[in-house]
Amino acid sequence: MKEKKGSARSRGANAFCFKQMQTIPMFPPVFFHCFRHPLPYASTLALQEKLHNIQLTHRRLSAHKDILLLLQHRPVYTSGRRQTDPSIQDERSRLTAFGADFVPATRGGQLTYHGPGQIVGYPLMDLARYTPVMGAREYICRMQKMLEHHLDEAHGIKHCPSEHTGVFLNATTKLASIGVQVRHRLTSHGFALNVTREPLAWFDKVIACGLDDVKAGSIETAKGAAVGIEKEMAGLAGWFGRMFEREMMELDLKEEGEISKAILALEKEAQALGNWDSTPS
Repeated sequence: MKEKKGSARSRGANAFCFKQMQTIPMFPPVFFHCFRHPLPYASTLALQEKLHNIQLTHRRLSAHKDILLLLQHRPVYTSGRRQTDPSIQDERSRLTAFGADFVPATRGGQLTYHGPGQIVGYPLMDLARYTPVMGAREYICRMQKMLEHHLDEAHGIKHCPSEHTGVFLNATTKLASIGVQVRHRLTSHGFALNVTREPLAWFDKVIACGLDDVKAGSIETAKGAAVGIEKEMAGLAGWFGRMFEREMMELDLKEEGEISKAILALEKEAQALGNWDSTPS
C-alpha cells in the first residue's frame, strides 16, 4: 500500500505480517490521556489538528511528544474523506433526526458511528522515529495486532480473520474499526472498539464502513457480562506500548503547557454539555 499525502488506510491488513524493525536505542515515551467525559467530535477533531501543529513546531527542535488520546465520543456519525458532501446530504438529514451529530472526517474509510460505550483511540505518533521510517501499512497492522492481543488477553475473545481491516468476532460481527491519517509522517485518527451494548442500536441505523453484510458487536455482547470502560482504556494503553515498542506514561496535565491547556479546555467543554441520548430517538 502506498502512503498518500493526507490519508492512509489499508485493506486486508490481517494478511500483512510486519517485520521486526531496527529501532533507535532510546525511544522517548508515548504520553497518554484518558478523557473522563464523552467528547463532541468536531471539537476533538480540532484538538487533533492543534496537537498536530504543536508536534510539527516542536519537531524542528526534536522536542515533540508522541501522544495517545483515549476517549468516548458523544453520539455522532462521521463520513470518510472520500465521501463528498453532496453524496451524504440525505444521510446527514436522516441520521441527525435520531439525535446524533454528523461530521465529515479527514480519515480514510466510510460512514460509521462513534458514541458512549465505545473506546476511541487517537495516536498522534511520529513514524519517523523508527528506523527505517514506519510505513502506513505497518502502522495499521501493529494497531490491528494491539486490538487482537488486548481482546484475547483481557477477555479471551479470539479475532476471526477477515479480508477487511478491523477486528471481527465472526464473519458478520465486527468489534473494532481502524481508520487513520498520515501527514508529514505524523499520524491522527486511529481505532474504535465497541465495549458496551450502547453503541449497537446506533450502528443498526447505518451500513457501517460500507459492509452491508456485517453488524456491530461489542465486548459485552460477546462475554454476556458488563465491562468497565476505564479498565479497558488501561489495558489498551499497555498493549499499545508493547506493539509499538514504547514506554507509556500518563500525561501530566499540571504542566500547563500548550498540550495540557488544549486537553483541559476540551474536558471542560465536554463536562458542560451534560447528558446525551443513549438510544436513537
